[in-house]
Amino acid sequence: MARDRSIPVPPPSPPASTGILRVSGNKIVAEDGKPVILRGAGLGGHLNMENFITGYPGHEHEMRRALKAALGEERYDFFFDKFLEYFFTEADAKFFASLGFNCIRIPFNYRHFEDNMNPGRCVYLERGFQWLDRIINICAAEGIYTILDLHAAPGGQSPGWHCDSGINKALFWEHVEFQNRAIALWEALAARYRGNTWVAGYNPLNEPCDEEHTRLLAWYSRVEKAIRKIDPDHILYWDGNTYATDFSHFGEPLPNSVYACHDYSTYGFPDGEPYKGTEEQRTKLVLTLGKKIEYQKQHNGPIWNGEWGPVYADADDTPDWEEVNKDRYHLVKDQLQLYEDAGISWSIWLYKDIGMVYTSPDTEYMKLVKPFLARKKQFALDAWGCDSKRVASTFQPIEEWMVDASPNVANRYPSLGSGAKRHISRVLREMLLSEAMTVEYASYFAPLSEAELDKVAASFKFENCLQRKGLNDAIRPKVV
Repeated sequence: MARDRSIPVPPPSPPASTGILRVSGNKIVAEDGKPVILRGAGLGGHLNMENFITGYPGHEHEMRRALKAALGEERYDFFFDKFLEYFFTEADAKFFASLGFNCIRIPFNYRHFEDNMNPGRCVYLERGFQWLDRIINICAAEGIYTILDLHAAPGGQSPGWHCDSGINKALFWEHVEFQNRAIALWEALAARYRGNTWVAGYNPLNEPCDEEHTRLLAWYSRVEKAIRKIDPDHILYWDGNTYATDFSHFGEPLPNSVYACHDYSTYGFPDGEPYKGTEEQRTKLVLTLGKKIEYQKQHNGPIWNGEWGPVYADADDTPDWEEVNKDRYHLVKDQLQLYEDAGISWSIWLYKDIGMVYTSPDTEYMKLVKPFLARKKQFALDAWGCDSKRVASTFQPIEEWMVDASPNVANRYPSLGSGAKRHISRVLREMLLSEAMTVEYASYFAPLSEAELDKVAASFKFENCLQRKGLNDAIRPKVV
């Protein structure tokens, strides 16, 4: 008998008292015109998994392929059904609301909705919509809005690992079929969620990187028209180009729209300067944010900071990890003060792992993959939060050799001030080596029974997570 794979979707809540949120001047407002500041976090690692969150190497689709080969289809389906169920539950939503947050950004991968071997508007996978329904309804029951975020689009909208393309080229911009598929998916999403007052809006494309700039704006215009034909009411949140940092080529704002920046600070990462809150450092925070929101100020529009926040150290990283984290909590406080003073809505990256809660080291998952996590750190496989100093002696000569062979390597888009270093690590460590190591990662799961896999998946339940007190203390007073 086939196993029951039904998704536990709770019933919808009564409509929000605010009605559908909309844009009025430079504010997000309720139906009655009262301003609403959205404060919350992203639910990364769930419907769009990322390597630094859950510990696998490389890209989600590569990891899933390796696990399916190791487990077989039946155990593979069982594990991921349980993982998706346990990762975000009613207990998570209650805790999230207790911090004073009112909005969760839901990043999702297009692969939950369509199969690359059979794409198209007539063959969408209903399970993808049901997983979204589940999160939206769980959040609504606690008075939490949701923003739907297409984090990984067909072909990949950036060279980054987080759009799950597996390569360092953004093919989304080179093939109109990929663009059309993303628009058709948004038409289906708009049809499903129009009129839903707990959905605070749609974020059509996370962190696009279009070197020509014009293709992004043309796609924004197309997808806006397509969504508006079906859902004329929900707010649309448009990320700036080049990882949501650049609005220099944008024209007049689209109606009922919010333009979103991402405001990460290098002070929050291992390769960056420690944050001590000096006048010089605070001035840099102000100037960096000011540049990113210049477009919104110019057009007197509302601002949503869709991603920001540091990563955090643990005892395996450095002996002074607690002091490192104190500096990063200090950074969170100072950045948050800037947003609150300016009336900016924000969504810290993220809720679980480098966010308010993280998986306990004593859980079955963490014990299972502990040796592999050590190897990931040894080789600095992840772009996000890795300490590249561990591999500097190996990679610096390669970087010098590459730049000597062709100086243009250092100028490749997007540079983000990192020169050749970022592009070389992307190809060699994050792509080539990481993909090869997915087989090793999957081997840890191969001998496990369904009962054991259930315990591994349950590691991500709220009750099996620890609260990041320093971060929660830094955020709570400014929110509640």
